[in-house]
Amino acid sequence: MNQTFAESAVPEADERAIPSARDARHKRPGDAESISGLFSELWRHSTTLVQEEVELAKTEVSEKATHAAVSAGAIAIGGAVLFAGFIVLLLAAVNALGPLLPPDLSGWLAPAIVGLVVIVIGFVMVSGGIKAFDMNKLAPRRTMDSLRRDTRMVKEHV
Repeated sequence: MNQTFAESAVPEADERAIPSARDARHKRPGDAESISGLFSELWRHSTTLVQEEVELAKTEVSEKATHAAVSAGAIAIGGAVLFAGFIVLLLAAVNALGPLLPPDLSGWLAPAIVGLVVIVIGFVMVSGGIKAFDMNKLAPRRTMDSLRRDTRMVKEHV
């Protein structure tokens, strides 16, 4: 009986439990419950994860839609300014510029100069709106990154 702890912890060859076919067929009740519990927890976590991803996507799409609406507003305002510029400024500037030009050229040169200036201003405004309306900026990047991370995590754990 003067065995050390290490010697007593190792069972003799004939004392070792050898799994039989009967043991494999008759699992302990705790094993089935723990597996079903793990599947239940996995289902619960997966459901929560999907719900959170959907909420993130909704939030991000809402933010992107607001950005798109602001950009569309900038384009519309730029277009309205361009249109108003053609009507009002062409008429007023033509009348103001006409007396400064030679009489034989003032009939066509004054409207051309004023129209060109207004077109440049309108083009700059519309270009700014179109640049802000870039489709790549509308993609829900955070949601896509989160889904990639989730997919990678699931693949690592499977």
